[in-house]
Amino acid sequence: MKISIVVGSHRAQSQSAKVGRYIERSLRELGLCEQTWTLNMADYPLPLWEEKIWDGDPEWQARLGPISEQLAGSDGLVIIAPEWHGMVPSGLKNFFLMWGKGELAHKPARIVAESAGDGGAYPVAEPRMSSYKNTRICYIPEQLIVRNVESVLNEQGENDPDADTYFRERTAFALRILREYALALQPVRASGLTFDSRFKNGM
Repeated sequence: MKISIVVGSHRAQSQSAKVGRYIERSLRELGLCEQTWTLNMADYPLPLWEEKIWDGDPEWQARLGPISEQLAGSDGLVIIAPEWHGMVPSGLKNFFLMWGKGELAHKPARIVAESAGDGGAYPVAEPRMSSYKNTRICYIPEQLIVRNVESVLNEQGENDPDADTYFRERTAFALRILREYALALQPVRASGLTFDSRFKNGM
């Protein structure tokens, strides 16, 4: 079992990266998977999508190939989406444009939104509305919105005791569900019924 984590913030030292580190550690400590892999947009920013990707451009192949391999080998995903001006960051939207050849297809994903204040609902709604169409990613119905993110899940420094306990317990609850979806969807992908060259794109 391999779970990949996509940190959708392209800011250095982001709260999203902090949340991603906590989730990766939780997956290992709870024994929910044998492997984890994290793509942090701040460490590996992707240029804007362009048509040369479709043409097999060698430069793009070299850039995307290692990421494609990691995503293709994953059984489930965690998508961490901060709220910027009521939207997901542009880098995360751009990420979903890159992977339409089955790397994410029919794999469960858990959305983790986060907000510096009391927001965070839009980064849940936006990926659910649009990012699944050609990727065929399967968002599970259990998401997490980490509100007032600076006051929880800190490895060092102060945490709001009540909120921090809640988010840690809810994270464990939802990651266990993600694992079960990952196990359940493995035979769906293995069935050979999920790809038809006539229907490469969703409707």
